[in-house]
Amino acid sequence: MNPVDSRAAVLISHVASGRWHALEDDLVVGRGETAQRPDGRLFVSIDAWHDAAFDRLAEAMLAALPRPLHTMAAEADLDLTTRWQRAGFTTRRREWDYAVPTDPRATGLGPALPPPGVTIKAFGSAEEAPLRALDRAIRAEVAAGPGWPDMPAEVLVRPQLDPSKYAVAAAGDQYVGLLRLAMVTRLPRIGLIAVRADHQRRGIARALLGHALSALHHVGKEAASAEVTESNAAATALFEGIGARRAGSNLELVLR
Repeated sequence: MNPVDSRAAVLISHVASGRWHALEDDLVVGRGETAQRPDGRLFVSIDAWHDAAFDRLAEAMLAALPRPLHTMAAEADLDLTTRWQRAGFTTRRREWDYAVPTDPRATGLGPALPPPGVTIKAFGSAEEAPLRALDRAIRAEVAAGPGWPDMPAEVLVRPQLDPSKYAVAAAGDQYVGLLRLAMVTRLPRIGLIAVRADHQRRGIARALLGHALSALHHVGKEAASAEVTESNAAATALFEGIGARRAGSNLELVLR
């Protein structure tokens, strides 16, 4: 079957708002979906069995959706990145995927104490009201400063603030920094480290990271993962300074 015949054999069905299926002989051979990010960016994803299904889905979705459109792909997945590039997408930014050791002997974070007047509250011990206040303050600082486009993908507009996933830094009765830990697979993932602007450059992020990694090491986890935007020099220095190694990278691609 030549490429033209292959494309012609694939039928596209718009099954629901933001969802498409590619069908071949009544069998689903591809799925396309959209997702809206906090800053309004529209992300698309396609999972297809072969090039013809991907191309037909992309053609239908791009014809129906407004610009700009964004997508994420593992940089090592050359087939997927090539498919998106064939649809007209170009690289906007890169995220490094780090493997982070937890052993204090490897990280050097054993004695990483918070600055005077600041204490670290363990996972599960944060109170919800000051945690929400800190979350709102950090989001306001992001919106007023660098903006959302380079923030981690999982930073949601109204997250479910589960205190069991957060370690926090407290100054008196006010929370000034947080670290969120997620167990998305068997490998724990450091989803977010954030410190109030007026408390930055005091070693709070390092103390939060030391606390989290020590807690993981205590329960037998040898490593965690973290994603860092390539342009975030401070976060890159923090993780590489404790012996984290780059394990891969993801690309955000855009069609304008």
